[in-house]
Amino acid sequence: MITRRQALMSTLLGAGGIGLRALATGLPASVLLNPRRALASPPPAGCGATQPQYIILNTSGNGDPINASVPGTYSDPNIAHSLDPTMVPTPLTIQGQTYTAAAPWATLPQAVLDRTCFWHVMTDTPVHPKQPDVLKLMETTASDEMLPSLLAQQLASCLGTIQIEPISVGASSPSEGLTYQGRALPIIPALALKATLTTPAGPLANLQSLRDATLNQLYDLYQNSATAAGRTYIDSLVTSQQQVRNIQQGLLSQLASIKDNTPASQILAALTLIQMKVSPVIAIHIPFGGDNHRDIGLQAETTQTVAGVATIASLMSQLATAGLADQVTFMSLNVFGRTLGPTNTDGRQHNPNHQVSVTIGKPFRGGVIGGVGPVGTDYGAMPIDSKTGLVSTTGDVSPASSLGSFGQTMLAAVGVDAATIASLISVGTPITAALA
Repeated sequence: MITRRQALMSTLLGAGGIGLRALATGLPASVLLNPRRALASPPPAGCGATQPQYIILNTSGNGDPINASVPGTYSDPNIAHSLDPTMVPTPLTIQGQTYTAAAPWATLPQAVLDRTCFWHVMTDTPVHPKQPDVLKLMETTASDEMLPSLLAQQLASCLGTIQIEPISVGASSPSEGLTYQGRALPIIPALALKATLTTPAGPLANLQSLRDATLNQLYDLYQNSATAAGRTYIDSLVTSQQQVRNIQQGLLSQLASIKDNTPASQILAALTLIQMKVSPVIAIHIPFGGDNHRDIGLQAETTQTVAGVATIASLMSQLATAGLADQVTFMSLNVFGRTLGPTNTDGRQHNPNHQVSVTIGKPFRGGVIGGVGPVGTDYGAMPIDSKTGLVSTTGDVSPASSLGSFGQTMLAAVGVDAATIASLISVGTPITAALA
C-alpha cells in the first residue's frame, strides 16, 4: 500500500526524487532526466513565453464580498459599503489615476498598486458548487480544463517545474479542489507540507551531499561528451555548495514557522513550493467575508477584508524579500460576488452578475477593468472596451463574455500567443488595456 506520505513525496519531489536533485544542483529536471541530450545540445534561450510567471491563485467557493470594497463600486451612492471606520472610502492612486476604495486597499505599497488590476466580471451563477465550472470559465475552455490547469500547461516547461499539474494548499471545501485533464488533484495543506519535508531525516536534510553526488554522476558526461555550448549551459545553472546551504536553511526555517493551515501559513507553503519549483500554479484560500447572508453590520465582511488585504500585502513583501516579485503573479477568481444594493447592510445575497477578481504582477498595468451598473433589482458587471478597459455601451467584451476575456488575458499576460489562446478559450477577447 502506498502511504499518504509516500504519495506526497512523489508529488513534491517527482519520481526518483528528481525534483530534490534539481533543487540541490540548480539543473532543470529535464536535464537530469536526459543529461546526454542536454550536454550535447542545450535548449535555446527562452521558452516561448516572454514573461513566464508562477501563479498564486486565490479561489473561494463561498462567493466572498470582495466585490463590495474595491475601486469601481464607489461612484454610485446607492451601493452599500461597510460603515466601519476601518473600511472608510479612501482615495488611492494606480498608474497615476485616482480611484476610491475601502481603506485597506489604500494600504498596499504604491509599487504593488501600480501592478494591481481590479476586474469587474460576471460569472453567471449564484450556486456555490459551481466553483469548478467557474474555474472552467463556464464551459468555454478546451477539453473542459480549468483555467489554472491551462496556465500550468503553458508555463511548466518555461519554468522547469517538477510537474505540470497545479497544487492546492488551501481548498476549504470539495468545490475548491482543482482538476487536471479530468483528474482530481491532491490537496496539500500547509501542515502536511511541513510534516513531509522537515522530519530529522527528511528530504531537505542532505541537499549538499545530494548535490555533490549528482554532479559526480554527471562528471564523465560533462568532461567527455559535452559540447562547448553544453558545458557553458551547465556552468550557468549549477548551484554552489554555499547556495545550497542557504536554500536548505531558508526552506527549513520557512517550513518550521508553519503552525497551522491559516492563509499566512498557506502563503508560506506556496512560497516553498515555488522555490522548490514543484508546480507553476499554487492555489490558496484567503477569506474576504464568506457567505455573509446574515452578517449584522457587515462585521465579518469588514474583519476579513482588512485581514485579507493585509495577507496580500504580506505575500507581496515576502515575494520581494525572496527576489520573486517579478516572477510570481497573484490572481483571484471566486464563484460569484455579492449583491450591492442599498438594503445590504446586515448581510448580502448571491450575485451571479458581478464578481471582482484581483491580479497583481509584473505582466499587468494596474487599474480598474470594467465596472458596475444597475441590473435588475441590484448591480452587475457592465460591457468593457478591451482596448481601454473602461465601461462602454459599445464595448467588445459583454458581461457574458467577460469571464472568458479574463481567462484569455491571463494567458496573454504570461506570453501565450493569440492563436493558442483562441484555441484554449472559445469566448471573449484579451483585454489589452490590462497588460503592461
